[in-house]
Amino acid sequence: MFPHPADNGIVTVPTNRSVEQAADKLASLIEAKQIVLFARIDFAADAQRAGLAMLPSQLLVFGNPRAGTPLMQAVPTLALDLPLKVLVWQDGDGRVWLSYNATDYLRARHEVPAELMKAIDGIGALVQSAALD
Repeated sequence: MFPHPADNGIVTVPTNRSVEQAADKLASLIEAKQIVLFARIDFAADAQRAGLAMLPSQLLVFGNPRAGTPLMQAVPTLALDLPLKVLVWQDGDGRVWLSYNATDYLRARHEVPAELMKAIDGIGALVQSAALD
């Protein structure tokens, strides 16, 4: 995992896939688990349409209302960080990464009881599966 301990709650996982391949894999895993894929934003394509250049970068926004709604009912500010998001991005050296907010970080940030966070703890395993070849 990357980066260093002062990561502000961001977990970053490497992959040998391209941004498009990793985002496609993550999207298919999300849909296979019957989780709602609310949005897939292609920042590089948006930048290109605006006449700007940007390395490949896509954000997938997803969740399960049955899991997220009770969390937001208990702690309304959690809606600032839900639905869940994974950024799939390429760095200047051509390496590709998947980044997301650690659930422990979200729990501490919003002071959510640990037992409630179990509903979204699967994000780490989902990202790991998407990163694998």
